[in-house]
Amino acid sequence: MRTIQFREAICEAMSEEMRADESIYLMGEEVAEYNGAYKASKGMLDEFGEKRVIDTPIAELGFAGVAIGSTMTGNRPIVEYMTFNFSLVGIDQIINNAAKIRQMSGGQFKCPIVFRGPTASAGQLGATHSQAFENWFANTPGLKVIVPSNPYDAKGLLKSAIRDDDPVIFMESEQMYGDKGEIPEGEYTLPIGVADIKREGSDVTIVSFGKIIKEAYKAADKLKEENISCEIIDLRTVRPLDIDSVLKSVKKTNRLVILEEAWPFGNVSTEITFQVQSKAFDYLDAPIEKINTADTPAPYSPVLLAEWLPNSEDVIKAVKKVLYKK
Repeated sequence: MRTIQFREAICEAMSEEMRADESIYLMGEEVAEYNGAYKASKGMLDEFGEKRVIDTPIAELGFAGVAIGSTMTGNRPIVEYMTFNFSLVGIDQIINNAAKIRQMSGGQFKCPIVFRGPTASAGQLGATHSQAFENWFANTPGLKVIVPSNPYDAKGLLKSAIRDDDPVIFMESEQMYGDKGEIPEGEYTLPIGVADIKREGSDVTIVSFGKIIKEAYKAADKLKEENISCEIIDLRTVRPLDIDSVLKSVKKTNRLVILEEAWPFGNVSTEITFQVQSKAFDYLDAPIEKINTADTPAPYSPVLLAEWLPNSEDVIKAVKKVLYKK
Protein backbone atom coordinates (compact mmCIF):
# COMPACT_ATOMS: atom_id res chain seq x y z
CA MET A 1 0.00 0.00 0.00
CA ARG A 2 1.05 3.59 -0.58
CA THR A 3 -0.37 6.92 0.56
CA ILE A 4 -1.51 9.49 -2.00
CA GLN A 5 -3.84 12.49 -2.16
CA PHE A 6 -7.42 12.36 -3.41
CA ARG A 7 -6.47 14.44 -6.49
CA GLU A 8 -3.67 11.98 -7.26
CA ALA A 9 -6.11 9.07 -7.02
CA ILE A 10 -8.37 10.77 -9.56
CA CYS A 11 -5.42 11.45 -11.88
CA GLU A 12 -4.15 7.88 -11.61
CA ALA A 13 -7.56 6.42 -12.41
CA MET A 14 -7.96 8.54 -15.52
CA SER A 15 -4.39 8.02 -16.70
CA GLU A 16 -4.42 4.25 -16.22
CA GLU A 17 -7.67 3.91 -18.16
CA MET A 18 -6.44 6.21 -20.95
CA ARG A 19 -3.27 4.17 -21.34
CA ALA A 20 -5.38 1.05 -21.76
CA ASP A 21 -8.00 2.50 -24.13
CA GLU A 22 -7.29 5.14 -26.80
CA SER A 23 -10.99 5.97 -27.13
CA ILE A 24 -10.91 7.65 -23.71
CA TYR A 25 -10.18 11.36 -23.53
CA LEU A 26 -10.54 14.19 -20.99
CA MET A 27 -12.04 17.59 -21.68
CA GLY A 28 -13.02 20.57 -19.55
CA GLU A 29 -12.02 24.00 -18.33
CA GLU A 30 -8.31 24.23 -17.43
CA VAL A 31 -7.75 20.45 -17.51
CA ALA A 32 -4.73 20.68 -19.87
CA GLU A 33 -2.34 23.64 -19.73
CA TYR A 34 -3.19 24.44 -16.10
CA ASN A 35 -3.13 20.75 -15.01
CA GLY A 36 -6.71 21.02 -13.77
CA ALA A 37 -8.32 23.68 -11.58
CA TYR A 38 -7.50 21.47 -8.58
CA LYS A 39 -4.52 19.73 -10.19
CA ALA A 40 -6.45 16.47 -10.68
CA SER A 41 -5.08 16.13 -14.24
CA LYS A 42 -1.50 17.09 -13.47
CA GLY A 43 0.91 15.80 -16.12
CA MET A 44 -1.79 14.32 -18.33
CA LEU A 45 -1.36 16.83 -21.18
CA ASP A 46 2.35 15.98 -21.36
CA GLU A 47 1.61 12.25 -21.49
CA PHE A 48 -1.45 12.10 -23.74
CA GLY A 49 -1.22 15.25 -25.84
CA GLU A 50 -3.70 17.97 -26.75
CA LYS A 51 -6.01 15.69 -28.74
CA ARG A 52 -6.82 13.61 -25.65
CA VAL A 53 -6.55 16.23 -22.88
CA ILE A 54 -8.55 19.17 -24.17
CA ASP A 55 -9.00 22.65 -22.72
CA THR A 56 -12.48 23.98 -23.45
CA PRO A 57 -14.06 27.43 -23.51
CA ILE A 58 -16.31 28.42 -20.62
CA ALA A 59 -19.25 26.83 -22.42
CA GLU A 60 -20.56 23.85 -20.46
CA LEU A 61 -23.59 23.28 -22.68
CA GLY A 62 -21.35 23.18 -25.74
CA PHE A 63 -18.61 20.86 -24.57
CA ALA A 64 -21.07 18.54 -22.81
CA GLY A 65 -22.88 18.17 -26.12
CA VAL A 66 -19.67 17.57 -28.05
CA ALA A 67 -18.63 14.86 -25.61
CA ILE A 68 -22.04 13.14 -25.66
CA GLY A 69 -22.07 13.19 -29.45
CA SER A 70 -18.62 11.64 -29.55
CA THR A 71 -19.85 8.59 -27.64
CA MET A 72 -21.93 7.72 -30.71
CA THR A 73 -18.74 7.42 -32.75
CA GLY A 74 -17.05 5.07 -30.32
CA ASN A 75 -15.38 7.41 -27.83
CA ARG A 76 -15.50 7.28 -24.04
CA PRO A 77 -15.09 10.87 -22.82
CA ILE A 78 -14.45 12.17 -19.33
CA VAL A 79 -15.91 15.65 -18.87
CA GLU A 80 -14.64 17.73 -15.96
CA TYR A 81 -16.74 20.55 -14.57
CA MET A 82 -14.76 23.04 -12.51
CA THR A 83 -17.71 22.70 -10.14
CA PHE A 84 -21.03 20.94 -10.56
CA ASN A 85 -22.63 24.33 -9.99
CA PHE A 86 -21.52 25.06 -13.56
CA SER A 87 -23.10 21.84 -14.81
CA LEU A 88 -26.46 23.58 -14.61
CA VAL A 89 -25.51 25.42 -17.78
CA GLY A 90 -25.17 22.04 -19.52
CA ILE A 91 -27.81 20.08 -17.64
CA ASP A 92 -30.08 19.85 -20.69
CA GLN A 93 -27.39 17.79 -22.45
CA ILE A 94 -26.93 15.53 -19.42
CA ILE A 95 -30.60 14.92 -18.65
CA ASN A 96 -32.17 15.01 -22.12
CA ASN A 97 -29.39 13.41 -24.14
CA ALA A 98 -26.84 11.43 -22.13
CA ALA A 99 -29.40 9.82 -19.84
CA LYS A 100 -31.87 8.99 -22.62
CA ILE A 101 -29.79 8.01 -25.67
CA ARG A 102 -29.84 4.25 -25.02
CA GLN A 103 -33.58 4.12 -24.41
CA MET A 104 -34.59 6.53 -27.18
CA SER A 105 -32.44 4.73 -29.75
CA GLY A 106 -33.86 1.35 -28.81
CA GLY A 107 -30.43 0.26 -27.59
CA GLN A 108 -28.65 1.21 -30.82
CA PHE A 109 -26.45 3.77 -29.03
CA LYS A 110 -24.65 3.54 -25.73
CA CYS A 111 -23.42 6.63 -23.90
CA PRO A 112 -20.21 5.71 -22.05
CA ILE A 113 -19.37 9.09 -20.53
CA VAL A 114 -18.25 10.33 -17.10
CA PHE A 115 -19.11 13.81 -15.86
CA ARG A 116 -16.89 14.59 -12.89
CA GLY A 117 -15.95 17.50 -10.64
CA PRO A 118 -16.59 18.96 -7.18
CA THR A 119 -20.01 19.30 -5.57
CA ALA A 120 -21.53 21.01 -2.50
CA SER A 121 -19.93 23.67 -0.31
CA ALA A 122 -16.24 24.46 -0.03
CA GLY A 123 -15.97 27.39 2.33
CA GLN A 124 -16.77 31.00 1.47
CA LEU A 125 -17.80 30.50 -2.14
CA GLY A 126 -21.27 32.00 -1.85
CA ALA A 127 -24.76 30.74 -2.57
CA THR A 128 -24.28 29.99 -6.27
CA HIS A 129 -21.10 27.94 -5.78
CA SER A 130 -22.03 25.86 -2.73
CA GLN A 131 -24.84 23.59 -3.87
CA ALA A 132 -25.13 19.80 -3.75
CA PHE A 133 -26.74 18.24 -6.82
CA GLU A 134 -26.49 14.51 -6.10
CA ASN A 135 -30.23 14.15 -5.61
CA TRP A 136 -30.95 16.18 -8.77
CA PHE A 137 -29.02 13.79 -10.98
CA ALA A 138 -30.07 10.70 -9.00
CA ASN A 139 -33.67 11.57 -9.87
CA THR A 140 -32.91 10.81 -13.54
CA PRO A 141 -33.33 7.27 -14.92
CA GLY A 142 -30.33 6.39 -17.06
CA LEU A 143 -27.72 8.12 -14.89
CA LYS A 144 -25.49 6.55 -12.27
CA VAL A 145 -24.34 8.83 -9.45
CA ILE A 146 -21.16 8.24 -7.45
CA VAL A 147 -19.96 10.35 -4.49
CA PRO A 148 -16.75 8.93 -2.96
CA SER A 149 -15.33 10.12 0.36
CA ASN A 150 -11.68 9.01 0.25
CA PRO A 151 -8.85 8.36 -2.22
CA TYR A 152 -9.19 4.54 -2.22
CA ASP A 153 -12.87 4.61 -3.10
CA ALA A 154 -12.37 7.47 -5.56
CA LYS A 155 -9.79 5.65 -7.66
CA GLY A 156 -11.55 2.28 -7.71
CA LEU A 157 -14.95 3.75 -8.49
CA LEU A 158 -13.69 6.19 -11.13
CA LYS A 159 -12.03 3.35 -13.04
CA SER A 160 -15.32 1.44 -12.94
CA ALA A 161 -17.21 4.55 -14.04
CA ILE A 162 -14.94 5.07 -17.04
CA ARG A 163 -15.45 1.46 -18.11
CA ASP A 164 -19.24 1.64 -17.69
CA ASP A 165 -21.33 1.81 -20.86
CA ASP A 166 -23.84 4.20 -19.29
CA PRO A 167 -23.40 7.85 -18.29
CA VAL A 168 -21.99 8.35 -14.80
CA ILE A 169 -22.03 11.45 -12.61
CA PHE A 170 -18.89 11.37 -10.44
CA MET A 171 -18.95 13.97 -7.67
CA GLU A 172 -15.94 15.10 -5.65
CA SER A 173 -15.14 18.09 -3.37
CA GLU A 174 -12.66 20.94 -3.37
CA GLN A 175 -12.15 20.21 0.31
CA MET A 176 -11.15 16.58 -0.31
CA TYR A 177 -8.53 16.96 -3.04
CA GLY A 178 -5.73 17.23 -0.47
CA ASP A 179 -7.00 14.34 1.68
CA LYS A 180 -4.58 11.44 1.88
CA GLY A 181 -5.32 7.73 1.94
CA GLU A 182 -3.83 4.32 1.26
CA ILE A 183 -4.01 2.90 -2.25
CA PRO A 184 -2.97 -0.59 -3.42
CA GLU A 185 0.11 -0.83 -5.59
CA GLY A 186 -1.62 -2.82 -8.32
CA GLU A 187 -4.73 -2.62 -10.44
CA TYR A 188 -8.10 -2.56 -8.69
CA THR A 189 -11.67 -1.44 -9.28
CA LEU A 190 -14.71 -1.14 -7.04
CA PRO A 191 -18.26 -2.10 -8.01
CA ILE A 192 -20.75 0.68 -8.64
CA GLY A 193 -23.80 0.49 -6.41
CA VAL A 194 -22.23 -1.20 -3.39
CA ALA A 195 -22.05 0.61 -0.05
CA ASP A 196 -19.23 0.07 2.44
CA ILE A 197 -19.39 -0.35 6.20
CA LYS A 198 -16.60 1.96 7.35
CA ARG A 199 -17.09 1.17 11.03
CA GLU A 200 -19.06 -1.65 12.62
CA GLY A 201 -21.31 -0.89 15.57
CA SER A 202 -24.31 -2.17 17.50
CA ASP A 203 -26.35 0.75 18.87
CA VAL A 204 -27.18 2.93 15.87
CA THR A 205 -26.64 3.02 12.11
CA ILE A 206 -25.31 6.24 10.59
CA VAL A 207 -25.58 6.49 6.79
CA SER A 208 -23.71 9.15 4.84
CA PHE A 209 -21.56 9.79 1.76
CA GLY A 210 -19.08 12.30 0.37
CA LYS A 211 -17.00 14.68 2.44
CA ILE A 212 -19.68 15.25 5.11
CA ILE A 213 -19.16 11.68 6.35
CA LYS A 214 -16.11 13.01 8.21
CA GLU A 215 -18.54 14.59 10.68
CA ALA A 216 -20.01 11.14 11.34
CA TYR A 217 -16.54 9.81 12.19
CA LYS A 218 -15.95 12.68 14.62
CA ALA A 219 -19.31 12.06 16.26
CA ALA A 220 -18.71 8.32 16.53
CA ASP A 221 -15.37 8.92 18.25
CA LYS A 222 -16.99 11.14 20.87
CA LEU A 223 -19.95 8.82 21.35
CA LYS A 224 -17.62 5.87 21.87
CA GLU A 225 -16.40 7.61 25.03
CA GLU A 226 -19.99 7.33 26.29
CA ASN A 227 -20.15 3.63 25.35
CA ILE A 228 -22.38 4.29 22.34
CA SER A 229 -21.44 2.10 19.39
CA CYS A 230 -22.09 3.57 15.92
CA GLU A 231 -22.13 1.62 12.67
CA ILE A 232 -21.17 3.95 9.81
CA ILE A 233 -22.18 3.12 6.24
CA ASP A 234 -20.66 5.05 3.34
CA LEU A 235 -23.10 4.76 0.43
CA ARG A 236 -20.38 5.68 -2.12
CA THR A 237 -23.05 5.42 -4.84
CA VAL A 238 -26.44 7.10 -4.50
CA ARG A 239 -27.81 5.68 -7.75
CA PRO A 240 -28.05 2.74 -7.85
CA LEU A 241 -28.73 2.87 -4.11
CA ASP A 242 -27.51 -0.06 -2.00
CA ILE A 243 -30.55 -0.10 0.27
CA ASP A 244 -29.94 -3.75 1.19
CA SER A 245 -26.79 -2.85 3.14
CA VAL A 246 -28.69 -0.15 4.99
CA LEU A 247 -31.58 -2.50 5.81
CA LYS A 248 -29.22 -5.20 7.06
CA SER A 249 -27.55 -2.74 9.41
CA VAL A 250 -30.83 -1.29 10.67
CA LYS A 251 -32.11 -4.78 11.45
CA LYS A 252 -29.06 -5.14 13.70
CA THR A 253 -28.99 -1.73 15.41
CA ASN A 254 -32.73 -0.89 15.21
CA ARG A 255 -31.97 2.83 14.84
CA LEU A 256 -31.02 5.02 11.88
CA VAL A 257 -29.48 8.47 11.46
CA ILE A 258 -28.80 9.81 7.95
CA LEU A 259 -26.27 12.59 7.37
CA GLU A 260 -26.33 14.38 4.01
CA GLU A 261 -24.99 17.74 2.87
CA ALA A 262 -28.06 18.82 0.92
CA TRP A 263 -31.21 20.85 1.38
CA PRO A 264 -33.78 18.91 3.43
CA PHE A 265 -36.60 18.69 0.86
CA GLY A 266 -36.65 15.75 -1.56
CA ASN A 267 -33.07 14.57 -1.11
CA VAL A 268 -31.26 11.22 -0.91
CA SER A 269 -31.89 10.90 2.83
CA THR A 270 -35.61 11.37 2.21
CA GLU A 271 -35.59 8.40 -0.18
CA ILE A 272 -33.61 6.26 2.27
CA THR A 273 -36.06 7.16 5.05
CA PHE A 274 -39.01 6.09 2.93
CA GLN A 275 -37.43 2.80 1.87
CA VAL A 276 -36.34 1.84 5.39
CA GLN A 277 -39.71 2.61 6.98
CA SER A 278 -41.50 0.68 4.23
CA LYS A 279 -39.19 -2.36 4.27
CA ALA A 280 -37.95 -2.54 7.88
CA PHE A 281 -40.54 -0.66 9.95
CA ASP A 282 -40.91 -3.45 12.50
CA TYR A 283 -37.17 -3.34 13.24
CA LEU A 284 -37.11 0.36 14.15
CA ASP A 285 -37.07 1.22 17.84
CA ALA A 286 -37.16 4.97 17.16
CA PRO A 287 -38.17 7.32 14.33
CA ILE A 288 -35.47 7.85 11.71
CA GLU A 289 -33.47 11.06 12.06
CA LYS A 290 -32.02 12.84 9.02
CA ILE A 291 -29.52 15.68 9.18
CA ASN A 292 -29.23 18.18 6.33
CA THR A 293 -28.18 21.75 5.68
CA ALA A 294 -30.48 24.59 6.61
CA ASP A 295 -33.26 25.14 4.08
CA THR A 296 -31.75 28.33 2.67
CA PRO A 297 -29.13 29.23 0.06
CA ALA A 298 -25.60 28.85 1.45
CA PRO A 299 -24.47 31.99 3.31
CA TYR A 300 -21.12 33.67 2.67
CA SER A 301 -20.39 34.64 6.29
CA PRO A 302 -18.20 31.97 7.93
CA VAL A 303 -20.22 32.25 11.14
CA LEU A 304 -23.51 31.67 9.31
CA LEU A 305 -21.96 28.99 7.11
CA ALA A 306 -20.95 27.01 10.20
CA GLU A 307 -24.56 27.14 11.36
CA TRP A 308 -25.86 26.21 7.91
CA LEU A 309 -23.74 23.06 7.49
CA PRO A 310 -24.35 19.82 9.40
CA ASN A 311 -21.62 18.99 11.91
CA SER A 312 -20.58 16.33 14.40
CA GLU A 313 -22.59 17.90 17.21
CA ASP A 314 -25.73 17.60 15.09
CA VAL A 315 -24.94 13.92 14.61
CA ILE A 316 -24.39 13.39 18.32
CA LYS A 317 -27.74 15.02 19.13
CA ALA A 318 -29.53 12.89 16.55
CA VAL A 319 -27.92 9.67 17.81
CA LYS A 320 -28.88 10.42 21.39
CA LYS A 321 -32.39 11.28 20.27
CA VAL A 322 -32.94 7.90 18.62
CA LEU A 323 -31.42 6.23 21.69
CA TYR A 324 -33.70 8.27 23.99
CA LYS A 325 -30.67 9.65 25.83
CA LYS A 326 -30.19 13.23 26.98
